[in-house]
Amino acid sequence: MPAIPKNITVSGKRKTAIAKATIRKGTGKVTINKKPYEHLDFFKKLAIQEPIELTKKVLGKFDFDVNVNISGGGSEGQISAARLAIAKSIVKFTGSDKLKKVFANYDKTLLVADIRRKEACKPGDSKARKKRQKSFR
Repeated sequence: MPAIPKNITVSGKRKTAIAKATIRKGTGKVTINKKPYEHLDFFKKLAIQEPIELTKKVLGKFDFDVNVNISGGGSEGQISAARLAIAKSIVKFTGSDKLKKVFANYDKTLLVADIRRKEACKPGDSKARKKRQKSFR
């Protein structure tokens, strides 16, 4: 079995939000921008809890400390980026293929970033798609 590293840093992205998660052996604390994730809104807290609860089911315990620093983007994009970073860091730290399969079967976006972005505005227009109608009479 390979030696367990002291800590690992993994990043996750969603739209323009970037989250960097640092994981190490510990007591199970998860902080987001230096605040416990329990202080988040209900649905945001549930999104962050998903990889944690799946890890508890597969490994029987969650004895890691995860610190997440998020910058850029909006609030929902930041939560999605943090969720991705947490899940990727847990898989990389444990090296468990079973956990990776459970994450992939539960929700693909736990391990794979959603690369969709806002479409750019076209030249000479203020919108991405539909042009304004022109009247000839």
